[in-house]
Amino acid sequence: MLLGFSDYESQGRRLADALGMPFALVAIHRFPDGESKVTLPSPLPERVVLCRSLDAPNDKLIELMLCAETARAMGAKRVALVAPYLCYMRQDIAFHPGEAVSQKIVGKFLAGLFDAVITVDPHLHRIARLEQAIPHGQALALTAAPAMTEFLAHHITSPMLIGPDGESEQWVRAIAEPAGLDFAVATKERLGDRSVRTHLPERDYKGRTLVLVDDMASTGRTLIAVASQLKFRGAAAIHCLVSHALFADDATRQLHEAGIDQIWSSDSVSHSSNVIHLAPLLAQAVRDLD
Repeated sequence: MLLGFSDYESQGRRLADALGMPFALVAIHRFPDGESKVTLPSPLPERVVLCRSLDAPNDKLIELMLCAETARAMGAKRVALVAPYLCYMRQDIAFHPGEAVSQKIVGKFLAGLFDAVITVDPHLHRIARLEQAIPHGQALALTAAPAMTEFLAHHITSPMLIGPDGESEQWVRAIAEPAGLDFAVATKERLGDRSVRTHLPERDYKGRTLVLVDDMASTGRTLIAVASQLKFRGAAAIHCLVSHALFADDATRQLHEAGIDQIWSSDSVSHSSNVIHLAPLLAQAVRDLD
């Protein structure tokens, strides 16, 4: 059975349909003091898949803990998590004394709850494999790059792809190379959580249709900085394609004001920009679980 949540229900139902699996919602009640009560459907089969993306993660992590432990108490033998966006992956080392390395802590937490964790384009910087962050059971990192390549092929003619910083190069290259698309990658100097300085490589951007590509967009400041430079250099059109549309506060409005025409994303995080459904990709990974 696939268990979904109201904040990610349409994606959960699509995944259940792709798997030919029964779907049920987990009932969540939040008390006035902020505590959560979760109620699972009864009875449960021996194999259970929880589907919930982990944007705005703090309440969700506690609720997943309650769900996983309750499912096992109800007789589930295998409990897997499909989290298309996986939280707390960016803090992978302590930059200053006393900082929590959240990637290792949250990864260990999830590994203790689930027999398998499936995600899409996790933000892994200093490690190569998801198993290094989630050390037990199966840890599967999928990529939306092929689906993004296909989407661009049907919507844009000969775009040039732009990575806003060095970390984005792996996604830009994976989307561009199969289609033979031109691409470039900017460099970034971070000045704070909401302040960055970017530098574009010397290329001819004038009159080009450009697509900014990244794994996630949170405040959007890096994308805004790059878009502003591209607009100054005479780009004909600028679009944005991301795996995870986090878009905090009014980031979407500011991206449009910076000159970005279309914003596209996968449905890993529910957002009005969702155009790429991940259910087919995720369903195959669930089928391949031990």
